[in-house]
Amino acid sequence: MAETATRALPSLSFEFFPPHSPEASLRLWRSVERLAPLGPDFVSVTYGAGGTTRDRTYAAIQAILDRARLDVAGHLTCVGATREETLGVARNYARLGLRRIVGLRGDPPKGETRFTPHPGGFAGAAELVAALREAGDFEISVAAYPEKHPEAESLESDIANLRRKLEAGASNALTQFFFENEDFLRFRDLCAKAGITAPIHPGILPVENFRKMVNFAARCQARVPAWMHEAFEKTETAEDAYSLSIELARKQVEALMAEGVEHLHIYTLNNPNLSYDLCVSLGYREIPLAKSGAA
Repeated sequence: MAETATRALPSLSFEFFPPHSPEASLRLWRSVERLAPLGPDFVSVTYGAGGTTRDRTYAAIQAILDRARLDVAGHLTCVGATREETLGVARNYARLGLRRIVGLRGDPPKGETRFTPHPGGFAGAAELVAALREAGDFEISVAAYPEKHPEAESLESDIANLRRKLEAGASNALTQFFFENEDFLRFRDLCAKAGITAPIHPGILPVENFRKMVNFAARCQARVPAWMHEAFEKTETAEDAYSLSIELARKQVEALMAEGVEHLHIYTLNNPNLSYDLCVSLGYREIPLAKSGAA
């Protein structure tokens, strides 16, 4: 783990999504190639609802395993699949050499507003985690929502659901991205009061394109504070906006470090430069990678 003069830097994980075209495949690989030398604990690859990205997810995971030799976590959702189909994906992950899974209920399919369990599928992430715990020796991460899951009746009920997922066998939680640290810290305190002792790792989203991010945040029901709108409105060039993104994310992470955060989960959106430059600004340095074999 890298160190500063005053404290150890948090460990890292980076999240990627599977590519949908040859050009996107190149961008993904460039992202992995750029970020791997920073020595993340693991990287994760998302999985579309009902397996809509299954083949591309498998291919992306295999490429990362073969070419970067990173520890990879495969995402897995409950949407649009039977229990056996879902566990079949987990077994396929294991055959690829994966020992980490991010177990999620998953978003409703496109065109639907609420999650409806498949007749033969898992009712939610807690059931999925319990089945994964029995199916293999996986380290399982689950999702957490500092501002409440959009479908939860209250923050308290959402925290109760998180506790069920952890009690079912998950070892840690990765949060939805947020921009106000107070939301995360309040959530973490409430989780502790609810008896949750597992690590809750903050999700960090460096802003690549502010307008697109605002639309993305609206779909996730993540709050974009007024001060961020005002700050980005004052930028005049793409370079200004890029520098602002790095500065805001750096300040956010430094404040979280001061509150004892020990791991960062960074949403890369397959854009390596922002994540890389953010990490370097925080003091992370490249670690020479072991060669994968003779040329």
